[in-house]
Amino acid sequence: MRERLSSRFGFLMLAAGCAVGLGNVWRFPYVVGRNGGAAFVLVYLAFLAVLGFPLLAAELAIGRASKRGIARALWKLSRRRAWRAAGGVIFVGNFVLMCYYTDVAGWLLKYSLDYAASGAPVAFGALTADRATCAAYMLATVAGATAVCRAGVVKGVERVTKFLMVSLLALLAVLAAKALTLPAAAAGVRFYLMPDWQRFMLHPWRGVLEAMGQAFFTLSLGIGCMTIFGSYMDKRRTLASEAAVIIAIDTLVALLAGLVIFPACMSYGVEPSSGVGLIFIALPEVFARMPGGRLWGCAFFLFLSFAAFTTIIAVFECLIGGICDEFARRRSRGGRGAVSRGRVSIAVGLAVAAASLPCVLHERVLAWEDFAVSQLWLPLGALAQALFVSWPAGWNWSAFLAEVNTGAGVRFPRFLRAHFAVAIPLLIVAVLLAGIFGSL
Repeated sequence: MRERLSSRFGFLMLAAGCAVGLGNVWRFPYVVGRNGGAAFVLVYLAFLAVLGFPLLAAELAIGRASKRGIARALWKLSRRRAWRAAGGVIFVGNFVLMCYYTDVAGWLLKYSLDYAASGAPVAFGALTADRATCAAYMLATVAGATAVCRAGVVKGVERVTKFLMVSLLALLAVLAAKALTLPAAAAGVRFYLMPDWQRFMLHPWRGVLEAMGQAFFTLSLGIGCMTIFGSYMDKRRTLASEAAVIIAIDTLVALLAGLVIFPACMSYGVEPSSGVGLIFIALPEVFARMPGGRLWGCAFFLFLSFAAFTTIIAVFECLIGGICDEFARRRSRGGRGAVSRGRVSIAVGLAVAAASLPCVLHERVLAWEDFAVSQLWLPLGALAQALFVSWPAGWNWSAFLAEVNTGAGVRFPRFLRAHFAVAIPLLIVAVLLAGIFGSL
């Protein structure tokens, strides 16, 4: 019998934990700040409605209807070999993601422990040059995720993720409250959240493309993580309702992260940037100048560690659940497919650890893998799922509507078929091309 999550709260924390990741802090505040503050946020929310919300509902529906992870779900619902292959390709993206995400999570863990132990982390360049230390923290992260998933869906994944998400939200609320007491907090909030359409219109196409890309990437759509969690759901609530709550939690975290970063950077004269430069260089400089910076630095990097670890647990579960589904299929057909979840968890952990070592040893590997996942796998996977639920050669629009609208709550509109079949693919292609040409 397939495990089910024990509560709706557990499902929401799992799905939100998958969506809430480094992109909420790594990139979101920076692109909001440089594109007109709340003017950009309004455009971003519009793209969440027209792109993120329907794709999230579709991915959950595919999982709940099939009771399988993405590797088997598309084939089970369509019985076409092309969709079987597409599901397999999407599934592999989870593995590639873990090959570098675990390395970054190790850096965050190291920084949080450094603040707790000595009050100041090692310089980022010195950390990345210390291959042995990076490998040790990466392996610790992989071992932790393996142990959580090995304990089971309810006793491991759900239980730990609920604790981490509640702790993450509490830490973020405390950090935001502290940041709003800093000397230049008001200026930081104005820069971040006051609508500045003049600033937005300086580079309107850049702002639109970045809002669209952020709305797409922030929900971790396209590699099937939401599919596996949908497969563990019951049918008491409509998936439109659940998707709306997940998006609300993810957006709240992103907005609060900006309320931490901009007041802090403006109060201590540090230029906010994006990516590694913000997290590992700019913000440690802020904490070094801030009274009580050791405590706040430890809390901030602990918050980031929790955000990264919830995503890692979610992706590990997608990998483990998908492989267990494959063995279950073989067993049902009379093959020697019986294998325990514990063995699959350990095998996945060992495989991820081995495949993550090149990223630790060679800095360029991280950039290549990040580009492959964020600019290729995610958009192409989401494109495949959009076509799958809307085209006659895929699932079936009526079957999709029946699944997504089963239960109590907000119902998904029937008239959105053309939106799935035409508008969403065009938007995804725009995200794909912008990502590719922006990286050249």
